[in-house]
Amino acid sequence: MNLQSPEVTLDKSAEETFNFLSDVKNFEALMPENISKFEVLEDDKFLFALKGMPEIILKKKEAIPNSKIVLGAAGGKLDFSLVANITEVEANKTDVQLTFEGEFNAMMAMMIKGPISKFIETLTTNMKTAV
Repeated sequence: MNLQSPEVTLDKSAEETFNFLSDVKNFEALMPENISKFEVLEDDKFLFALKGMPEIILKKKEAIPNSKIVLGAAGGKLDFSLVANITEVEANKTDVQLTFEGEFNAMMAMMIKGPISKFIETLTTNMKTAV
């Protein structure tokens, strides 16, 4: 299953955007209002939970300076990744798009598609004020 957020344009350089997203503690500022838990576990790993959903642990798996950050599931039964694609448009204008990728059975995909789409859309929307 592949889901993409709408692309958002930030008034920041690609380097500033990359540095913000590279620091996992900054993801707390991007979380939706219905977050019930957020905890940094290590320099590159954090845990979060949304009301009514199980806890999810994400770990930074890959970072390509100023262009891409890959967060992946760290434990649990589901294997998925959240990719931030960063594209510098001008000196202080950067486009960011989040992509969620995972392998799920049809029933699970049907159940999580809506909430995950809304989640990644909220993350990108919140970047406009947080980054």
